[in-house]
Amino acid sequence: MNDADVSKQIQQMIRFIRQEAEEKANEILVSAEEEFNIEKLQLVESEKKKIRQEYERKQKQVEVRKKIEYSMQLNASRIKVLQAQDDVVTAMKDSASKGLLRVSDDRSAYKELLQGLIVQSLLRLKEPSVLLRSREVDVALVESVLDAAKKEYAVKAKVHAPKVVIDKRVFLPPAPSSADSHGPSCSGGVVLASQDGKIVFENTLDARLDVVFWQKLPE
Repeated sequence: MNDADVSKQIQQMIRFIRQEAEEKANEILVSAEEEFNIEKLQLVESEKKKIRQEYERKQKQVEVRKKIEYSMQLNASRIKVLQAQDDVVTAMKDSASKGLLRVSDDRSAYKELLQGLIVQSLLRLKEPSVLLRSREVDVALVESVLDAAKKEYAVKAKVHAPKVVIDKRVFLPPAPSSADSHGPSCSGGVVLASQDGKIVFENTLDARLDVVFWQKLPE
């Protein structure tokens, strides 16, 4: 074999090796690109998942804040409503308390009322001997209706008329005045107690207003 033939074979071998190398390189490139695309998709999906999770977390935080804010506003509104209701109720009671001050202005009607309050108190106590207290300004009126009240009680309770002692040393507080609006006061009525002082029945106009106030408060 001459040099030309050898050279020709070497060139063929070189082309063959180069072709195989190129094919192998192409295979590597294709495989690498596939792996790259797969890894890229995995990374993209992983990041998408993280973004979705972060979005859901923040969305939940926003929903929680909205619920908290709504709850706070609702509570604030309820407090305002309750405060408004309380203001109205307090105003009504204040108005009624002022109205009580005019009850004793009508002497005839107040005298009849005092008799009824004494009878009612005696029926509650059902004691043979009681102590009665009133405002100092009402002592004369109480004395004027006491006998009639005892007789009325005796008939209703079917017992003997009780012994009723009017306390002329300790009196119920006077009607409230603008000069002493925070001190103890009484708009009228009576307080009766058993002789030993263990049972006390407060039947003043103010006490009756409190009873009616709490009974009617739901309304």
